[in-house]
Amino acid sequence: MTTPFGMRATATEVLEGTDLTGRRALVTGGASGLGTETVRALAAAGAHVTVATRDPRAADGLVAEFPQVRAEALDLADPDSVRAFCAAWSGPLDMLVANAGVMMLPDRRFNAQGWETQLATNYLGHFSLALGLLPALREADRARVVTLSSGAHLRAPFDFDDPHFERRPYDAFTAYARSKTADVLLAVGIQRRWAEYGITANACAPGWIHTNLTRHLDQATMRAFGAMDEHGELVTPDYYKTPEQGAATTVLLAASPLLDGIGGRYFEDNQESPVVDGGPEPMAGVARWSIDPVAADRLWEYAQPVALGALS
Repeated sequence: MTTPFGMRATATEVLEGTDLTGRRALVTGGASGLGTETVRALAAAGAHVTVATRDPRAADGLVAEFPQVRAEALDLADPDSVRAFCAAWSGPLDMLVANAGVMMLPDRRFNAQGWETQLATNYLGHFSLALGLLPALREADRARVVTLSSGAHLRAPFDFDDPHFERRPYDAFTAYARSKTADVLLAVGIQRRWAEYGITANACAPGWIHTNLTRHLDQATMRAFGAMDEHGELVTPDYYKTPEQGAATTVLLAASPLLDGIGGRYFEDNQESPVVDGGPEPMAGVARWSIDPVAADRLWEYAQPVALGALS
């Protein structure tokens, strides 16, 4: 499908004229960066928005700005935190935006379940959260799930043989890329299983933006991305977006009437992406391995026992 919005459209522009009064949204990582702009656009359109963040105080500004915004504690890498959050949720949920994430941790780390931290946070935490909130999503009318991926998914398929780098040397970028592939497969899996409940799910890449997601990147990597000069100062290349522009595709998928009934797809720059072969060359598009229904089912079956155990 195509939309009338280009890569420079902002989240506010995408939702112009959309009335979300009475709708309820949950945005993980909504206290900073893209999450903040997502919350702001949804709330400005009338939605009641819950900001799920490790430190709810970080959302004090948003809570003060919008009377229908509240903040709750959630640590996606902590099963106890996910379980408590889901148990405390009451009522329908119209929009679940899986926005929170970590990127390129310099060393291999694990959560309490033994999952590599990037995969645990970016994928498993959101998978567990979605499973725990399924009753709330079913209770809503035509609920939507949005998973934030990245163009990094083009560089690595999910490795079912060694997902946590137990046998191969840890590589920070590969770990991140795998987790972002998993996020697309999560959207595909949700669409395949929950469409019968009226729930749709899509994934997106927000593009290149200066946010605190890059806090673990060293200066050499930032310079390679063209985002830092030789003096260690941030620069903004032409292909970078503002946070308001980066959040546009997220809110398009979460709330625009243009996406009614559409699911299981991947978007970037406010457009559905073409399917490409993953590898070192493509700079845009969605890799075939990330929308493969067989891989989506296999990942679901691999993660579900762990996620259900975390929720029990």
